[in-house]
Amino acid sequence: MNIQKCIQCFIIASSAVFAASFARADDAEASLGFGAIRGVALDTSGQPLARVTVAIRSWDGSIDRMAVSDGTGVFMADRLKPGPYRMTASKEGLASAPVTTVEVAQNQISRPYVVLAAATPAAAAAPAALVAIVQELQAMKERIAVLEAELKAHPATAAAPVPAAAITAAAVPPAAQTPSASKPQVGGKAPTPSVPPRPVPIPHLPEALEAPEATPGADNFTPFAFGNFTWLNGTPRNVDTVLDTKFFTPEVRFDTNYMEDFNQPLDHTIVGATESFRSGEVQVEQISVGGDFHWQNVRGRILTMFGMFATTTPRNDASFGVGQWDLRGAYKYTSEAYGGYHFNVNHGLNVDAGIFVSYIGLFSYYNFDNWTYQPSYVSSNTPWFFNGVRVQWFPTNKLKIEPWFINGWQSYAKYNSHPGLGGQLLWMPKEWFKLVANQYGYGQDNLGLPHTERLHTDDSIEVRYYHDPENLGISQMAFSLTGDAGCQYGGGLQCTGAPSKNKESFLGWMAYDRIWFHKNLYAFTLGGGEMSNWGRYLTLLPPINGADAVTGSPYFPESPGLRAHMWDSTVNFQYMPREYITWWTEVGYRHADIPYFAGRGGVTPPGYPFGGTNGAPGQYACMSGAPSGATDLPTATMNCASAGGVWFPDLRRSEAKLSFGVMVKF
Repeated sequence: MNIQKCIQCFIIASSAVFAASFARADDAEASLGFGAIRGVALDTSGQPLARVTVAIRSWDGSIDRMAVSDGTGVFMADRLKPGPYRMTASKEGLASAPVTTVEVAQNQISRPYVVLAAATPAAAAAPAALVAIVQELQAMKERIAVLEAELKAHPATAAAPVPAAAITAAAVPPAAQTPSASKPQVGGKAPTPSVPPRPVPIPHLPEALEAPEATPGADNFTPFAFGNFTWLNGTPRNVDTVLDTKFFTPEVRFDTNYMEDFNQPLDHTIVGATESFRSGEVQVEQISVGGDFHWQNVRGRILTMFGMFATTTPRNDASFGVGQWDLRGAYKYTSEAYGGYHFNVNHGLNVDAGIFVSYIGLFSYYNFDNWTYQPSYVSSNTPWFFNGVRVQWFPTNKLKIEPWFINGWQSYAKYNSHPGLGGQLLWMPKEWFKLVANQYGYGQDNLGLPHTERLHTDDSIEVRYYHDPENLGISQMAFSLTGDAGCQYGGGLQCTGAPSKNKESFLGWMAYDRIWFHKNLYAFTLGGGEMSNWGRYLTLLPPINGADAVTGSPYFPESPGLRAHMWDSTVNFQYMPREYITWWTEVGYRHADIPYFAGRGGVTPPGYPFGGTNGAPGQYACMSGAPSGATDLPTATMNCASAGGVWFPDLRRSEAKLSFGVMVKF
């Protein structure tokens, strides 16, 4: 039996999802904090129970709440005054759980659980008299508890405790008590002492017999807790948390893939993506360990970044080339790291400082959260992280307003004189709808262009237009649509006009449609997008000879007025046997109006020493693999005359790719 209890306790600890309680003070309760209840309803085997009605009542009768457990068994109630509460739980066809007492503390979350067993015919057919006895006993128990609470609150009156006999007598209904022992003496003898009354055995009856009619409940205070938004693109689908404590909630991610580029590059290098890097090999894309710290309104988050992402993400940021210290080395193994404070204002106000994952581009930085593995250009070519300060204000539980003060556009450092300013507006009025708008401006985000500023708008909607989660056929259907526009101006650059006048602009869109099957066990996604980027200031630089955002490459110039027009399409299939794991396969096709993708010859010079880079990506390379010593082609041709001529990467206008992988998130 002890083993069974331990197993149930483990299941309970690993099944509940506990959100932070956002308490708000008003004029009448300015000095009083609140607590919350996040409980789980289970059956006798430890499995979560949905649609369990839970009545939550304070001992003094001032608070009466109803909650209904969701598909994971979780029920919740927020903004509860500190003190003792009693809970009754019921579900049609099941025997009600015994009355549970829970203590709610100020600024804390109580985590009770209730266990409901199968109803028995004997309990269902209990006599009305016994039902009345049970009800009377419960009422007496509550009155005694109230009396004890009052005595604790007033120690001076606690000197004369209530005799146990009186409590025993009061606890038994009059009809069940024995006759009084105060009999007259017979024959001058003392009366025989009476035997204390024996308690009447009371069978267990369903608490639903005394519960009022229930209505479904929801958490309407915690931001966006009123609905289940795990269907969203860019949002992890985990409902449960494997381990959670009052102080720390851990997070662990693993992402491994195998990709086959049909161009078959000899150096196995895939070009122009933020999720696809090597062809014909098994590679670990992401290894992340960390989590969220939270205690007395203080918050912090750390998530490490190992695997391919640790190398491929920092190479797209040129800001570390400003000044001294190795910022790329300082941050390359960190995807998120910030600390901050939560203020009890409206539905919550967070102020955080550190490095954050970017929202621009709709897709998440982490592939586990997304509908497809390879996103379209609008997402791949826009920021994945910001360094700075953010304020998250929730005026309602359906709206977030979030201003940013940051170093710049995906920037560890500040390029020039101006920091970046921006923000997000997130509105989710219904469980099936999301609107997000990101705006950015003011920042001078180009190394070597101190007077050029950038503007960018990124706006998306997501709609779930079909929902039948228990259907063995189609269980959900949703679509997303994203549009981006931006430009650079100043310092001789302009947003509009002819390409010959140093035009720098960005215009793109992407759309996806997703269908879930068999109770969300499988999912099929079809989508793609298009990008036109004059000046190529957001187009990912191909890693030719190890080139990055600082070095640039003479083989792929990014001069004002140069165009990069590209489009892509993707088909993705996912198998999700548990909420913590995704097996996936994907076919994608991408096309550009300029040579951009790696062809059979690859993008790596030969011979240094086994087809690696030569250490001078900003120069032309010779056929021998050696640097030419020149960034202009005429000089490089002359310098490489004795080395077989100038080497050129094999760049193509299209790419088709087949990919497989597995992703895990705890």
